Amino acid sequence: MIRDIRVRLRQAMNGIVSTSMREKGVRYKLNFGASLSDLKSIAESYTPNVQLAAWLWEQDVREHKILATLLYPHEALTEAEADRWAEMICHQEIAEQFCANLMQYTPFAEKSAERWISDKKEYVQVCGFLLYARLYTRGDEASDPQKLLQTAKQVLDKGISRAQRAALLALKRFGRRSRLDSQTILALIEAYRDSESKERKEFYNDLKFEFDYYN
Repeated sequence: MIRDIRVRLRQAMNGIVSTSMREKGVRYKLNFGASLSDLKSIAESYTPNVQLAAWLWEQDVREHKILATLLYPHEALTEAEADRWAEMICHQEIAEQFCANLMQYTPFAEKSAERWISDKKEYVQVCGFLLYARLYTRGDEASDPQKLLQTAKQVLDKGISRAQRAALLALKRFGRRSRLDSQTILALIEAYRDSESKERKEFYNDLKFEFDYYN
């Protein structure tokens, strides 16, 4: 099975994409540059399998890690294993695929997101905000949004970072749900509107534009 996956990855290889990612600082031991659509097509050929997915995740290969998120049966994933995977992430794309393909379907998704957004490890925190964004995009209700709002505000206060961009996305998805939710967010960062910081002004204007469009 692993040999077959390797053959199919070579067939899907895109050297231009791989080189471009490497030049931008996105480095793996091996990167085939395969598209997400190709990877999803490959994953559809196999039955979800814990052992296979776990092995793929351990490899420093871009495509293996993404396939792992597609092939791990979400009903078999435990909170402890999810925490371990989150701590191993060191690329934005992998964080996004982990949340989109696997974590959002677990029964403990919101619980994990709530814990992760306060984590000191950058990509664990990023995963927390991205996971919240996923849950709100699909229409989940927030059991206690205050933790998200206050933590996102703390992250925005610190300025531009990977966590900041993820936090901004989570706030956008939360605020899209209703005019009341969007007003709550804008009230939270009201001081940004006339701030001397260009970054904070941009945060406010970005969120206001988003909410004006969707609400």
